[in-house]
Amino acid sequence: MSEISEKLRIAIIGSGSWATALAKIFMNNVPELNWYFRKAETIDLFRKFHHNPNYLQSIEFDVKRVHFYSDINEIAGQSDILVFAIPSAFLKDALKDLTVDITNKFVVSAIKGIVPDDNLVVGQFFHEYYNMPYEQFGVIAGPCHAEEVARELLSYLTIASPDVKRARQFAFLLESPYIRTHISDDIWGTEYSSVLKNIMAIAAGISHGLRYGDNFQAVLMSNAIQEIKRFVDTVHPITRDIKSSAYLGDLLVTGYSQYSRNRTFGAMVGKGYTVRTAMLEMHMIAEGYFATKCIREINSRYNVNMPITDAVYNILYDNISPAIELRILTEHLR
Repeated sequence: MSEISEKLRIAIIGSGSWATALAKIFMNNVPELNWYFRKAETIDLFRKFHHNPNYLQSIEFDVKRVHFYSDINEIAGQSDILVFAIPSAFLKDALKDLTVDITNKFVVSAIKGIVPDDNLVVGQFFHEYYNMPYEQFGVIAGPCHAEEVARELLSYLTIASPDVKRARQFAFLLESPYIRTHISDDIWGTEYSSVLKNIMAIAAGISHGLRYGDNFQAVLMSNAIQEIKRFVDTVHPITRDIKSSAYLGDLLVTGYSQYSRNRTFGAMVGKGYTVRTAMLEMHMIAEGYFATKCIREINSRYNVNMPITDAVYNILYDNISPAIELRILTEHLR
């Protein structure tokens, strides 16, 4: 362990599969970890069985090195780096009791979603609600599924922050034989891409549920990365390589992987499940459902051509038949 990893106190806010995978990664490099769980009873079960009772139970932890918290102010006060890994729809509720000043912390989003109602990506949310300077904000981008981290399969992460030096220091805390990292200063592109790829994965799942084949899926993904590029280049126009793993790679793994909850959700909708039934059966949050409405509303200001997003919105929110909407979408793909 380096001097940096021994000095910095890292906190994970969240208790789901991605939070658990990140905890596993950090435990390779830090002597102790702070970890926030909303329910005290979950902490009790974790301490007893040495694993998260609800997610990735195959990962065992040395609980003597984990400091558990169920008080958001206590963990925020006791930590230097706050890593948020909770569904975006629950972020405001998780922070409703926060009174500790976090403007001197390094806040990192591992949330691949957008804050509903406000239509803000996570960096914007912390900047506007908590006066967080963008230079003290970072993003963990994929492509990376928690299930493969649990199995220690080689994965790549991109750490984005306007403060590249801080991003590099943080990335060092994630390095391991099965995790490799890259650095970026594009927090806007990585955040919006991680939101949009979930919408595209729902479209991929719907097409799969409707028995469209691999040939169509390839065309859909090709058009999806173009749609993502059009949107992020309009919202935050800088020079970026949309083919890099934080953008294209994350889209591909979310659109094709068996572990993708957004693809799974879309496939269920394509097979005839209602949105509500699909969500209840999954027992997990499909971030793309909320993102679809948010991006649609944001795009009302920009008018970017987004046929895939529009199709997913029409299916999920206007109850248009998936078969009819996908047939219309095929006319817009090239």
